[in-house]
Amino acid sequence: MSVLQELAMRPASVSRLSWNASVGMRLFLAGTVIFTLLVGANLATPLYPLLQARIGFGSIGVTVAFTGYVISLIGGLVLFGHWSDHIGRRAALVLAVVVGLVGGLVFGTAESLPMLVAGRALQGLAVAIGTGASAAALRELMPGRPELASRFTLLSSSGGVAIGPVMGGLLSLLPNHTLAPFVIHSAVLLALLVPLLLLDARPALNPAPSGQGRNYLRPRLPALARSARGTFWLAAATGFVSFSVFGFCLSLAPGYFAQVVQVDSRPLIGLLAAVTLGCSALSQLVSMRGRHLVPAGLLLLGVSVLLIAAAGALQSPAMLVLASISAGLGQGAAFRVVFNDVAAAVEPARHAQVISAVYIVTYLGSAVPVLGLGIAVKVWGLQASVTGFALPIAVACTALAVAAHLRNRTAVER
Repeated sequence: MSVLQELAMRPASVSRLSWNASVGMRLFLAGTVIFTLLVGANLATPLYPLLQARIGFGSIGVTVAFTGYVISLIGGLVLFGHWSDHIGRRAALVLAVVVGLVGGLVFGTAESLPMLVAGRALQGLAVAIGTGASAAALRELMPGRPELASRFTLLSSSGGVAIGPVMGGLLSLLPNHTLAPFVIHSAVLLALLVPLLLLDARPALNPAPSGQGRNYLRPRLPALARSARGTFWLAAATGFVSFSVFGFCLSLAPGYFAQVVQVDSRPLIGLLAAVTLGCSALSQLVSMRGRHLVPAGLLLLGVSVLLIAAAGALQSPAMLVLASISAGLGQGAAFRVVFNDVAAAVEPARHAQVISAVYIVTYLGSAVPVLGLGIAVKVWGLQASVTGFALPIAVACTALAVAAHLRNRTAVER
């Protein structure tokens, strides 16, 4: 089945070059695509100081570039998050890789802030197209193990976000510091296209009837059963708050961490920025259970963010690292449970649509608070702004922990 036929939702023709890959290989490809796209989307984190010096923009410019990525990602989830339900998972993943390839090259060769924003916007669009498709594909390939599918999904996504800053810092040591990381990443994406294009794709779960393709691909809001709405909003709100912390780690935190640790090594700064995200990814490998896991994880996240702010005031690198680790562990544990709950509450044919809707709210957390933080830094300075950011995050984590506890108690009473 050719990708063009899938995109056009036309009957497939048999190809001699098609590759009927095993389930294990299909799992690997689905997870690797979103992992690689998110690595590329976060290569820039430790490069912003270099880009600021080369192109000439301040802290607001950093948040504008980062927010451009998130806004495009959110818009893409609204417009295209449900497409893989109708065109097939493989076609959506191929489309995501192609858009990500173009976005990385535009960002890497940019000579102005608008070009940086354009590159970031294309990267956001690629992640948006790939997010729902990857999550749904993983779920379908492991129908009898939904919790493992959720773990694999979050490990692929949070792992990519965590590795991106580390790879960006290391690859920036090569000549052409801000271009080399994206050239290498583009080569990896090109290599991924080969098996994807050869893959014998499985039919879409909800193909559009003949002549109805445009109607099916139009943006739509997910229709949730009343019993699933509370689960959906708890997952979305948890994602919003926790990704506010991730957004801070990927935008302004490198400069903040450099002040606390008093270093200017790009690889080290990239590693520090990735600690929280990496620990969130690693937490998916640990089997933690219990009805109090979500409230405990949220409370740990809230306390940890306050300690990150305190580490700057006290100039304590040890506190900074420990608090970053505990923030990631708390976020990973809480978000995995609520993510798995909402994924289990919807039928497979609309899985990509609903998961994309969760991520729409989740990624808003990476945009709105971080943009406000960038403006605050300009007015009040970095330390005061980080403290002002940490306080409402801690309050929100506490409120969500209480809501999760009450929801658990209601479920037990039933």
